[in-house]
Amino acid sequence: MNWRSIWAIARKDLMEVRQNKAAWGPAIALPLMFAIVMPLFLSLVPRFIPIEDLQRELGDIDVLLKNLPPAVGAIFSGLKIEQMFVLYMTAFMLAPMFLIMPLMFSSVVGADSFVGERERKTLEALLYSPATDMELFLGKVLAAVIPAISLSWLTYLVYIIVVNVASFSLFERIWFPLPTWWPMMFWLTPAFALLGVSATVLISSRVKTFMEAYQLTGSLVVLVLALVVGQATGVLYLGIGTVMLVGTLIWVVDAVLIRISILSFKRSMLIAKL
Repeated sequence: MNWRSIWAIARKDLMEVRQNKAAWGPAIALPLMFAIVMPLFLSLVPRFIPIEDLQRELGDIDVLLKNLPPAVGAIFSGLKIEQMFVLYMTAFMLAPMFLIMPLMFSSVVGADSFVGERERKTLEALLYSPATDMELFLGKVLAAVIPAISLSWLTYLVYIIVVNVASFSLFERIWFPLPTWWPMMFWLTPAFALLGVSATVLISSRVKTFMEAYQLTGSLVVLVLALVVGQATGVLYLGIGTVMLVGTLIWVVDAVLIRISILSFKRSMLIAKL
């Protein structure tokens, strides 16, 4: 396996997808919403809403704390209602939503891989290159994984800054991120990015248009929405142990899916569709 060949394919894809405005539009809008607009809004809400309304939004505080693990419940100990609201909304309720980003970023680039080459009339030259089928597939995967993880981490960084700045007058200290966010950023996020890539690149090699590939892989977001619902209803809490377990399961699925994709990927199928 020639890693220079893999990197050459990945670098070419990164340069081409950078010029695809249709691909990057949704990928830029979502981080702006999650990393800037929503934390600003939720951090500033306590300044304009009466305490009674905040209590209504949080529900029964005792029930809320009882549903959380003891270590997490201790974080709320001694806090004012306004602080509880900001901490609960920005550090817990929005946490699963951030897992949509690696899936979206990887799907954007992955969906543009083979089908994008076909639409730009550059696929034939790529298929007749000396790269092996495995090198070709891994190059496409690498081209999607790198920006997906990098942009996700950049969004996390912006979110951390915005949350701390917007809520500093309320907490009078830098309090975010909580310990539970570190495994989500560095273990679960890359796993979701690779899941999106491995599925998307394989789909891209079988469909005819970028939008078709992008829409098919959008179904993966259902996995994240299940985590959102679980966290919101108290059925599932994304603590360190849960995040590590879910991440490990996703990594196993990634390995299996990539293995199946490599075995089933044949450039002859793409050549027949030219």
